[in-house]
Amino acid sequence: MTDTSVGNESGYLARRRARRDLTGKHIVITGASSGIGRSAAIAVADKGAVVILLARRADELSTVVDEITAAGGRAFGYPCDVTDQDSVDKTLATILDVHGHVDMLVNNAGRSIRRAVHRSTDRMHDFERTMAVNYFGAVRMTLGLLPQMRERNDGHIVNISSAGVQVATPRFAAYLASKAALDKFAEVTAAEMRSSNITFTTIHMPLVRTPMIAPSGDQGTGTQSPEWAAATIVRALTDRPRQIDVPIGTLAEYGQLFAPGIKERVLHRYYRAIPDSAAAKGEAAPEPDTDDEDALPPPRRRRPVPPAVRVTGTALRRAARLVPGTHW
Repeated sequence: MTDTSVGNESGYLARRRARRDLTGKHIVITGASSGIGRSAAIAVADKGAVVILLARRADELSTVVDEITAAGGRAFGYPCDVTDQDSVDKTLATILDVHGHVDMLVNNAGRSIRRAVHRSTDRMHDFERTMAVNYFGAVRMTLGLLPQMRERNDGHIVNISSAGVQVATPRFAAYLASKAALDKFAEVTAAEMRSSNITFTTIHMPLVRTPMIAPSGDQGTGTQSPEWAAATIVRALTDRPRQIDVPIGTLAEYGQLFAPGIKERVLHRYYRAIPDSAAAKGEAAPEPDTDDEDALPPPRRRRPVPPAVRVTGTALRRAARLVPGTHW
């Protein structure tokens, strides 16, 4: 009996390791020409995956593909506009024809606009444009790849959402509404696809430093690097948790549940304390849309983290994972 148990355990562990191994997996990443998408593509390729990069800017896409290939990775780039159904259909048809199948999809392409609602009353297009990329674009990609994933009875989809969805960060109404819609789409689809072995991970990403953040100005919060974000995406692909959060997002959700009035007052004070950017107020050139990434503040000089703080943070993260559904 002992030998059988050991054999079964070994088989289970082997299957678990095989599931976590990205070697040879065909992984599509949208918005992969810069920022989080670029860093994620490099990190995933470093794990042995065949990375299929999608973005609108063909020249920048080629640069990332060349960089990965030069480092010994396997990468392929396909110009694609996720807001255009014909573009998505043709691109996915080409990918499936050339590569045979897709194992995993990372819906990273996005557009973010930071502007108070009272300054948006004549800018309905702000809401339409964020929905076009963040929600409909991601849904379009998911629907396009679901049939072949169901046929193979395997697949994993990672959606890059925002911790702001949990916090309800002021001045991001257009952006966060589109991400919240994607969160609920993934939750419903995951329940329906359970028997097809197709899983979803929603990453509530914190603020990440990217080249396209200048118009947003200082938001009074810390930021993470694109490399940190890429490591989080790799974890989502290997561990496949339903959701990955950061502590501020989890705290905000509990605040909404137990003390919604206090949470609203705190957010209002934050809204009053952090002003609109000059671009949002129309005092400078029109605020450019931030494609493929979150709209984020400029980088700040990071202070060295004391060992005691690092150890405490690790302990808190491990303790948080004891709470069902909490993944930091």
